[in-house]
Amino acid sequence: MSDLKIYPPSAEFVARANVKGMDAYRELYDRARQDPPKFWSELASQELAWFRPFAQTLEWDPPNAKWFTGGKINACYNCVDRHAASERKTKPAIIWEGEPGDQRIITYEELQRLVSRFATILRQLGYKTGDRAVIYMPMIPEAVIAMLACARLGIPHSVVFGGFSAEALKARIQDLDAWVVITADGGWRRGKEVRLKDAVDEALLECPDVRNVIVYRRTGSAIPRKEGRDLWWHEQDEQFSGAQLVQMAETCPAEELDSEHPLFVLYTSGTTGKPKGILHTTAGYLLQTSMTMKWVFDLQEDDVFWCTADVGWVTGHSYVVYGPLTAGASVVMYEGAPDYPAFDRFWQIVEKYKVTVFYTSPTAIRALIRQGDKWPEAHDLSSLRLLGSVGEPINPAAWEWFHRVIGKGRCPIADTWWQTETGAIMIAPMPGVVPLKPGSATLPLPGIIPDIVDTRGVPVGDNREGFLIIREPWPSMVRTIWGDPKRFEEQYWSRVPGAYFTGDAARRDENGYIWVLGRVDDVMNVSGHRLSTMEIESALVHHPAVAEAAVVGKPHEITGQAVCAFVTLKKGDWDHTALGKELRQWVAHEIGPFARPEEIRFTDALPKTRSGKIMRRLLREIIASNGVTGDVTTLEDLTVVTALASQHDDD
Repeated sequence: MSDLKIYPPSAEFVARANVKGMDAYRELYDRARQDPPKFWSELASQELAWFRPFAQTLEWDPPNAKWFTGGKINACYNCVDRHAASERKTKPAIIWEGEPGDQRIITYEELQRLVSRFATILRQLGYKTGDRAVIYMPMIPEAVIAMLACARLGIPHSVVFGGFSAEALKARIQDLDAWVVITADGGWRRGKEVRLKDAVDEALLECPDVRNVIVYRRTGSAIPRKEGRDLWWHEQDEQFSGAQLVQMAETCPAEELDSEHPLFVLYTSGTTGKPKGILHTTAGYLLQTSMTMKWVFDLQEDDVFWCTADVGWVTGHSYVVYGPLTAGASVVMYEGAPDYPAFDRFWQIVEKYKVTVFYTSPTAIRALIRQGDKWPEAHDLSSLRLLGSVGEPINPAAWEWFHRVIGKGRCPIADTWWQTETGAIMIAPMPGVVPLKPGSATLPLPGIIPDIVDTRGVPVGDNREGFLIIREPWPSMVRTIWGDPKRFEEQYWSRVPGAYFTGDAARRDENGYIWVLGRVDDVMNVSGHRLSTMEIESALVHHPAVAEAAVVGKPHEITGQAVCAFVTLKKGDWDHTALGKELRQWVAHEIGPFARPEEIRFTDALPKTRSGKIMRRLLREIIASNGVTGDVTTLEDLTVVTALASQHDDD
């Protein structure tokens, strides 16, 4: 592919950045590498509020890590109380926009009051430290309030995305052995009500241990209620009337918890088998999510920060709730879809609330590119100063559009690599430091020691593809798979002893920049050539007709694997036969003849998870058998798979 343009940070951005210039980055990175316990200990003491100081920074017995042992802390106190007791008390903590257009602005002072009241409700119902809760809600402030109230009492929570089915919800409730479910009657999505309580009722037919369902009234539609189990949130809250009861409810103290107390379990779907419950604990997770707010997003006191992720995903946990609130940010939340009621919904919200830092997914970016530049150009986006990308590698063409059309050529783009398991961002550019290369996550953050190795765990050297691993422990790392420590060790720590195996393929260039190429199973071997699906997808999307592409390998009796591409097109009158031939030649020219797709299938949509990731596993199955098996609970729209499975290659 042709050489990419490099984008250094502007002098104006560097002047007010938290970390200024490459020398400052190197000093910070070297300090963290030379003495990790001292580095993290100093940050933890400075950045977090402790009830009791920790005695030891790290206890490391691979794969088991304990950070800041002996310390007493509370996540909710760090996110809310300390800000409510400071000059930030009147600062907006949550700026919320509902899909129908309703809005609320909740200050840190008000957030403390609301969280304390709901924590008191949970406590009066008999829930205590160590009990477990499942939260199944739309993107409304009460979802955050419920998370923080659980954290306040030391009740580990598992947030289940509100688009999941009853079956998926049931599996998570059962695996966690949760006693309380916090939900809503429904939420709004593209003008329609998504009924949540109905799914809860169906799930609980096989979850007899759940004692209570607390229901927030969002849509106002009628819902069935089971006497003795189901409780209205507002009715429970209304009992706090009169000065004495109000004071009692609103001063619910935060529990003093061990630094390693479980904060949440978040489930990720595997190719087969039951979902994995990824366990994160308190102090290390809070420290790293809040530090990455300052390092990666260059958080300033006057920023309005908007991460578009749902709180049902790890990005929502780390960069809607715990990271921004620990750092004292003003956070935008939006309930609905990016394209409803029109394709400018994101840009309308950016303009309305003067968003300064905007963090979204490549999938969303590509979908908005497809609709044309007129939508963002109709809005004043001058408040933006920094953009971010999350979820999968962003192809250079989408990066360039994001930079040019949304950032107006002046906003750095923080292309971030991390995982549910890592808890926080691992590899990303510090925007006041790193010259940007479109498509590269660039450099590791302080305290993160990545390497790229072969199947034997030996480093492969520059400009060679291999497996991305992390060699040293970090504070926000996954502690275990809930209830399955053996699976945890086998999946993440057995491939390269003593190192965390990410499951991603990557390469490091001559400048030390890391290029993440996608999951290991998204790397094909065609006639001995190891081809990254990401690289071919980037080439396809670079073509002016292509909006989005997903590439998978299919079995081939001669070459081992052959390249098969699924392509969605920009609006226009396209001759698929001619365009298919043109795209094959385009890829051959951009990468090499060995990368030429054997098959191109045009489609109106690609199968995606509800968090926006393309499910390439399903595409591989469709290619092999015209059907799908395994876990599809994360799939947003099953009809997409049905249509693809019935389609035949006409090229």
